[in-house]
Amino acid sequence: MAQDGFRAAEIDTSRPHPARIYDYLLGGKDNYEVDQLAGDELAAAAPEVRIGVRANRAFLQRAVRHVVAGGVRQILDIGTGLPTSPNVHEIAHETAPDVRVAYVDNDPIVAAHANALLSSSGATSVVLGDLRDPRAVVDHPDVRRTIDFDEPVALLLVAVLHFLTDAEQPAQAVAALRDALPAGSFLVLSHATGDFADRSAAQAVYNKATATLNLRSRAEVERFFDGFELIEPGLAQVPFWRPDTTPPPRSHEIGFYGGVARKTT
Repeated sequence: MAQDGFRAAEIDTSRPHPARIYDYLLGGKDNYEVDQLAGDELAAAAPEVRIGVRANRAFLQRAVRHVVAGGVRQILDIGTGLPTSPNVHEIAHETAPDVRVAYVDNDPIVAAHANALLSSSGATSVVLGDLRDPRAVVDHPDVRRTIDFDEPVALLLVAVLHFLTDAEQPAQAVAALRDALPAGSFLVLSHATGDFADRSAAQAVYNKATATLNLRSRAEVERFFDGFELIEPGLAQVPFWRPDTTPPPRSHEIGFYGGVARKTT
């Protein structure tokens, strides 16, 4: 696992990075030409992708509001991506200003941007870490400074697990994180799928990126929630998880599942 100090040479801008592609598709500016080209290629292969990433972001916002309204006061966001306002801590603080958030991402550029944005906030921390090494994430001193694992935690794994291959054991990573959480904690998870259209061409775009895209079926995504109890409406396409506005056109084509679940024991 990488440490928080890094050299400029370690920042790879020669290949697209998933976080920067996502930022570009959301209309952000923290990306490079290589990410923009990949994003345009992705949109050509999967025409619904731009509404899909916006719907995924809206799902994240609704889910954060739900868990904070339920009493959770600390959030561990792994695979946070580039800062996009409103950020998780901003969403949470609308409901409860005392919520603490630890952001974790494996891209040094993400960490640098987030640190610059959040440097004045004592209720947040930014950690350069990798979901593939969950124990190192949980034990990181800056995570421990922000998160008390004796109290309920909302674990956010939003649009990140599909960048792990089966060989990288994503289910085991989620299980290790689950086991670090006390009862009353939540898992907020979204994941790309090919259930609604053939997205092999979209997957091919990521073959040139720093991480591949590994689409999984509904049943495969549901297994990530083992040890948790899904709350209503269960696992759903992200526009249809407790919508607070009319879902956008073409929502039934969006290849993202999302769900929120509670750890009861």
